Amino acid sequence: MEQADYRQLNGIALAYLGDAVYEVFIRQHLLSKGLSKPTKLQHIATHYVSAKAQAALIDLMKADELLTDEEWAYFKRGRNANSHTHAKHTAVLTYRISTGFEALMGYLQLSGQQDRLAELAQWCIQQVEEGRTKHED
Repeated sequence: MEQADYRQLNGIALAYLGDAVYEVFIRQHLLSKGLSKPTKLQHIATHYVSAKAQAALIDLMKADELLTDEEWAYFKRGRNANSHTHAKHTAVLTYRISTGFEALMGYLQLSGQQDRLAELAQWCIQQVEEGRTKHED
């Protein structure tokens, strides 16, 4: 199977992959902490993968000047993408920012930047665990 050219993909397609990639990091992290009950895992995972958490992580990345110009460009591609869906309990702007977060993760995966992807995912995990992900809608 031929790998998709990330430079040609729209933001929604990148976010589609990025959502799954980021969630794998979170699931591995939670399992490594010894958590095994599905309902508890799902409840705790939302602190890491919800639209609000991802939007807060982007705010922190901006404040910490963590992303390169190219990474910001892929975030913006996802944030600005036209989506016909949004989360029921999340503001549209928050949902769009989280789509940008996921597009960034998808870009890193498809561009072969596994070390950078792992670095950012671990940084995100640390921010959530430190309680820094309070995002205002």
